[in-house]
Amino acid sequence: MSSKYWAPEIETLPRDELEALQLRLLRHTVHSAYHNSAYYGRVMRSAGFDPDSIRTLRDIRKLPFVNKKFERERQEQCPPFGDHIAVPNDRIVRIHASSGTTGVPTASVFTHNDIEAWKESMARQFWGVGMRAGDIYHHALNMSLFVGGLCLLGAERLGAAAIPAGVMDTNRHLMVIKAYRPRFIWGTPSFMLHLSEKAREAGMDPAGLSIRKVIVAGEPGGSIPSTKRKIEEAWAADCYDYYGIADIWAPCATECEEKAGLHVLEDYVLPEVIDPETGEQVGEGEKGELVLTTLKREGQIMLRFRTGDETSYEGERCACGRTHLRLKGITGRTDDMVIAKGVKFYPSQVEEVLRKIPELSNEYQIVVNRGEEYMDGVAVKTEACCGDVEEIRRRLEVELKSVVGIRFDVEVLPLGTLPRTMHKAKRVLDLRRGQMACPA
Repeated sequence: MSSKYWAPEIETLPRDELEALQLRLLRHTVHSAYHNSAYYGRVMRSAGFDPDSIRTLRDIRKLPFVNKKFERERQEQCPPFGDHIAVPNDRIVRIHASSGTTGVPTASVFTHNDIEAWKESMARQFWGVGMRAGDIYHHALNMSLFVGGLCLLGAERLGAAAIPAGVMDTNRHLMVIKAYRPRFIWGTPSFMLHLSEKAREAGMDPAGLSIRKVIVAGEPGGSIPSTKRKIEEAWAADCYDYYGIADIWAPCATECEEKAGLHVLEDYVLPEVIDPETGEQVGEGEKGELVLTTLKREGQIMLRFRTGDETSYEGERCACGRTHLRLKGITGRTDDMVIAKGVKFYPSQVEEVLRKIPELSNEYQIVVNRGEEYMDGVAVKTEACCGDVEEIRRRLEVELKSVVGIRFDVEVLPLGTLPRTMHKAKRVLDLRRGQMACPA
């Protein structure tokens, strides 16, 4: 094994050879869906689709998109898991579920081979951020139905010692970190900032603890430069963004030590980036919605799954030598876009402004309501750690108007006023719908 790559024969494949491998895997996947999934077989036969017609990677576009709504409908109509599943129940050895931040959680089922492939793909991603045998890894994601908990198996596969710490309260997290001195930690961006805040409250300097590598996922914060810098400064550690999705394959893409975009595991998933309105492919560097097709998953095949995540991609070989496409961060979700006062914006745009002001805490909330004469009112609530509150408020109003293009009512509250979260933060309260609507 190369000291630089976990699987050099795959990670550094020339593009033409990588695409030839993808085509073989895609043809196998489509055949399996056709013959083994009641839903896919029925849909393909009724459309007169021949799985042998997949002769190039572009031929995947002959098939329709699916999405989260599709999954829920299949589960409701054909419980417990849906008729899109491509293996009998006696081959399913693990059941996880989505986080449910955008609706009712959907099941994600795995065969034994799926679990082994997950371990291997996750080991590759951990290796890419510098983890090695003998390292100690603090896994701060919840080990429960939440599929992210399974990722610690990748650390074990490469020989690191994994601490399954996700369900503990923050004080115990800090106690374990202090006692066992892990060099790696993984959590959501909001939790990593919250944990650094709690460390200071307990009289500890997070930068003086053992953590030197932070992996973040579950929120767009890992793709927001100012949020990433704040995490790195708090912990005196390198911060790496990660992307996974339970419906497809949690280990989908992560940054390497170059931190120049998230390398897609293109031998496990086939990526497309489309215009969310037209469904047409967008070009390199253009923003669009990420669509993924599973290439090695047995139990839960997904063909052209619309993730709802906005991104762009770059195809040039990374300085690290890896040849797989790189996502240029996840900039938002199509279902967390806020439309107010005739303007579309993402919570991540607000977060980018807030993180640049050192006097503010790590917490914020966006509140949208229906004002007089049906005019939308948009407010941002945040907290001040120090400084002149009125001066901070005025500065925020000016900078938010400059970045987003609309006026926000800014409220700067005392430290500790806003609720904290252990996992995915919910940042948007849309009172027009009467519910907490959007994950960060």
